[in-house]
Amino acid sequence: MITTDIQVSPEIFLDQKKLKGHLASHWRGKGDFDFHIDRKSIDARGRSVKFSLRVTLFDPSTEPFPVLPVRSFEKLSDDCPVAVIAGTGPAGLFAALRLIELGIRPIMIERGKDVRARRRDLAALNKNHELNPESNYCFGEGGAGTYSDGKLYTRSNKRGDIGRILRTFVQFGAGEEILSDAHPHIGTNKLPGIIAAMREGIIEAGGEVHFNSRLTGLKVSDGKLVQVSVNNSMHIPCEHLILATGHSATDIFELLHQEGLAIEFKSFALGVRIEHPQRIIDEARYHLADRPDYLPPASYNLVCQVDGRGVYSFCMCPGGIIAPCATEPEQVVTNGWSPSKRNNPWANSGMVVPVFAEDLDEFKSYGPLAGLKFQRKVEHDCWVAGGRSQVVPAQRAIDFVNGRPSTDLPSCSYVPGVLACRLDQILPGFIVSRLKKALREFGKKVPGYLHPDALLVAPESRTSSPVRIPRDEITCEHPDASGLYPCGEGAGYAGGIVSAAMDGERVAEAISLKISQRH
Repeated sequence: MITTDIQVSPEIFLDQKKLKGHLASHWRGKGDFDFHIDRKSIDARGRSVKFSLRVTLFDPSTEPFPVLPVRSFEKLSDDCPVAVIAGTGPAGLFAALRLIELGIRPIMIERGKDVRARRRDLAALNKNHELNPESNYCFGEGGAGTYSDGKLYTRSNKRGDIGRILRTFVQFGAGEEILSDAHPHIGTNKLPGIIAAMREGIIEAGGEVHFNSRLTGLKVSDGKLVQVSVNNSMHIPCEHLILATGHSATDIFELLHQEGLAIEFKSFALGVRIEHPQRIIDEARYHLADRPDYLPPASYNLVCQVDGRGVYSFCMCPGGIIAPCATEPEQVVTNGWSPSKRNNPWANSGMVVPVFAEDLDEFKSYGPLAGLKFQRKVEHDCWVAGGRSQVVPAQRAIDFVNGRPSTDLPSCSYVPGVLACRLDQILPGFIVSRLKKALREFGKKVPGYLHPDALLVAPESRTSSPVRIPRDEITCEHPDASGLYPCGEGAGYAGGIVSAAMDGERVAEAISLKISQRH
């Protein structure tokens, strides 16, 4: 087998015969060859678009391309050890699958509903502004990732086996293209079915999944976890609890703090979500007036330094939708997602500024919860500005930069609605000043970025957890409670679906090691 990196024009990439002909010069074997595209990305930096490919060439008669390995989840024995998992997001699900492989029965508790029932609550939120605090875009089967896009890109190459995570998604129904795309993406329309298939696989292997079951209490005795409480009524003996509740489960942070278990302030980022007509981003990225069908809707990744601090795009969603992601009454939160085809007429992205402890003097009396209290205040202020509903305050980007009100607003993908407001009078000053300077800079870098129809909505406030739950580097256990395993994005150890999934596997392996050492 020979692996080679090449760049080709769209004309060659789209024609298998031409592509094979182009690859012939790289083949050093004697007979005919076949090829497999291992990795694919688009290079639009020049005036003409190129496809960058990593390709494996092989002789199918003597060395067929290896078949993808399939994970086996054997039925668990009745007397196997047990671990409880709070949360069914990617950290929780992949922890459960790994526990099954290691011969440990996962019992999953999820405060929200299954994916099918969850859809009705999302519809009520979008259409009627009715927020269910236990079932929304953040809470429910699959966690926030189920209905917020399904981006699988990560830089966490040293944290685990990225390939195994992607292959597991394929095993449960994702398309094989995620194995080769440089920025793999499943899509919000496909993720629910994949998540449901994972749940069925866990149950078939002997695991348990319980919905409408919120973790409400922990009992620690002599430094060891001995019991968990569910829904304030059910008390379950528990020696191993994986805490994979996500970055929006603020009640968990408050519970730990109340119980005297250590938590820490963690820096995060906050700002706005900016939306453009997709055609503007396509033209800027591809240098073409009309994007051809063979090119996907264009995306971008922007960052600049402003007043000693980075301002950057976050969770960019080409062909996407802005969604209401509040989890508590009297707050609004925005996030973005795209369907698998990314075929909506808008492109949206978070545009955020880091928040550090030095910014939170007003909230320092809250100790490690200072960031959480700050986050809540911004979300509440935006709720008030939007009219005390799920309508969000909004402003044309060009007006925001120039410090003037928007007399009207362009069309927007955010279903609950937008209200023209002065965002510089709602958001914190240190956020506003940096956003204004950064948007001017991005307007110079990206033609059309400050187009009159570019719209800002606020807030984009859930970029990551404002709290870190400490754990031992080796055992993954909380320093104050042996048997408690903080995990995933909500605990401050991941940032996205794949890194959270890898962290879930890591914690599962730590539990297995502890059980084996005991015996």
